[in-house]
Amino acid sequence: MKNAAVIFFAAMAITACSRKAPASPSDIDALAREYVLLSLEIGEKEEGYIDAYYGPSDIQAEAKAKAANLSLAELAQETQALQAKVASLPTNGDSLESRRVRFLAAQLTAAATRLKMMQGEKLSFADEAKGLFGVVPDLKPLPTYDAVLAKIEALVPGDGTLADRVESFQDRFNIPAERLKPVFDAAIAECKRRTFQHIALPKNESFKLEFVTGKSWSGYNYYKGNAHSLIQVNTDLPIRISRAVDLGCHEGYPGHHVLNALLEEKLTKGRDWIEFSIYPLYSPQSLIAEGSANYGIDLAFPGDEQLKFEAATIYPLAGLSAGEAAKYLALTKALKDLAGARFTIAREYLEGRIDRDRAVELSQKYQLQSKERAEKSLDFTDQYRTYVINYGLGQDLVRAYVEAAGTDPKARWARMEKILSEPTLPGDLRP
Repeated sequence: MKNAAVIFFAAMAITACSRKAPASPSDIDALAREYVLLSLEIGEKEEGYIDAYYGPSDIQAEAKAKAANLSLAELAQETQALQAKVASLPTNGDSLESRRVRFLAAQLTAAATRLKMMQGEKLSFADEAKGLFGVVPDLKPLPTYDAVLAKIEALVPGDGTLADRVESFQDRFNIPAERLKPVFDAAIAECKRRTFQHIALPKNESFKLEFVTGKSWSGYNYYKGNAHSLIQVNTDLPIRISRAVDLGCHEGYPGHHVLNALLEEKLTKGRDWIEFSIYPLYSPQSLIAEGSANYGIDLAFPGDEQLKFEAATIYPLAGLSAGEAAKYLALTKALKDLAGARFTIAREYLEGRIDRDRAVELSQKYQLQSKERAEKSLDFTDQYRTYVINYGLGQDLVRAYVEAAGTDPKARWARMEKILSEPTLPGDLRP
């Protein structure tokens, strides 16, 4: 019996040694600082790589000085070395600490992928999306969307191409330029009011709204830290009335502004987790950010509440008749069912199977856009490539996760807040 006990405890000791030892918070903190430094170094090599940073200025200065003497290949080696260090840490369980380690690992995978692209390596659409954003999109053939086109055909009957009819109908709802600010101010205020009924933000939170031109995107949130955002609206093309609530939720409440303010409050400041003071654009953070921002529109305005608010408040401010508001909103929601077509077109375009002219033609047909708007959509794809998947696929994942809580609005908002304030990865949203 004595010998058996010795063998048993020896075996237990061997098993224990084979497991990864628990990492101390200081170990993870040190690796998190390395990650921030590395991300800033990569940001010195690619404009726009860092979407937001409000961490210590000394790390930023260190990164700037160090990056000047580093090649992309050397940065890739640094990334691999840091990946190995993070991989040595335990990631079992669903504690915030374990999720923190998994988050760092996923962000470093994205950094390694982006560095490959920066060095000229060509990746397939699927491999690029997986490497950068942690998901592989299930893209459907374009004819799959013919049924959606038929549904829209019934909404906008008449002569001419369907794209021309849709464009002509939507142009009736363009907001006059001189009325843009009061319309967007009112929409953002309502999005904020509805969000604040469920999520508490720092008392000093604020944003500044600007109207700009010459961008490939329609709206952008630049998070500045200390719960403050700069929200920009691109006015290159006429802005339709549906964009007011969409942008107010997406860029503001409960979208990007709320996400960044909560991460700063709960993780950067609340736990001293420095890695959340930086946001590399080409990373899984973007799928969570865009997906939650898109779903936030439906969460804040369930059922017919958007229609009621727009008809009572937004249409009068825009100087437009609300007589066809219901038909217009039904059309805009139906058009969202064509979102996946954009991703399929982007894959065919980016992988070289169609040229830009053909991509514009397909966008006109399957996104029901004017040539001018289709060109603008392709400008975005040229600049951001597979980033386009984050809006639709991210929204689907967030919706499924939030609505699994049931129909109770409080339960749904609680799940939304969990996504926005914790180290969330795409895999965390799957059943």
